[in-house]
Amino acid sequence: MANFISIFRTLLAFVAVGLLFIRTDGIYWTAFVFTVLVIWMDGLDGYVARKFNETSKFGAVLDILSDRIVENVYWISFAVLGWLPLWVPLVVLTRGIITDGLRGLAIEQGYAAFGENTMMRGKIGRFIVASNFSRFSYAVLKAIAFALVIVAQIIPEVSPIAYFSAYGAVFFCVVRGLPVIIESKRFLIKN
Repeated sequence: MANFISIFRTLLAFVAVGLLFIRTDGIYWTAFVFTVLVIWMDGLDGYVARKFNETSKFGAVLDILSDRIVENVYWISFAVLGWLPLWVPLVVLTRGIITDGLRGLAIEQGYAAFGENTMMRGKIGRFIVASNFSRFSYAVLKAIAFALVIVAQIIPEVSPIAYFSAYGAVFFCVVRGLPVIIESKRFLIKN
């Protein structure tokens, strides 16, 4: 069930973003509601996996893939629509490719991105990258950004908060990637 939720939310994100290209307020509100559902399902899939003892390596990878796809679909679409500058998705994509590649090396050596066997050794890096507080805060900031960037197209007065949230999410994205890069030296040296 948890894996189904991950897949469904990814597909729903594509539908929500596709609606943004139909430029009417009613459709934008529908896309907003779908976006809120996509965001809510991000937490639901993990909850269901834990509640029904469905946790697995495949499920964890599927969750990360779903997160990346959803995130990139929104950032890229906002740039294509001219709602955010192109550098926003370029920074997020670059950070994601670098950190996921480095995490792949760590996984190959028996470590995980998060959890008990996290690749992060330092307390600061572990807090910035792997703590529930940091992960939750980043997810909330992205959620606010995605939702408000859509609402800003209907209610222009929301724009300052929407763009502050979007740029804050990108900044947080980069900050959360730096410890992964710094601490991954040991995986590169071993190879």
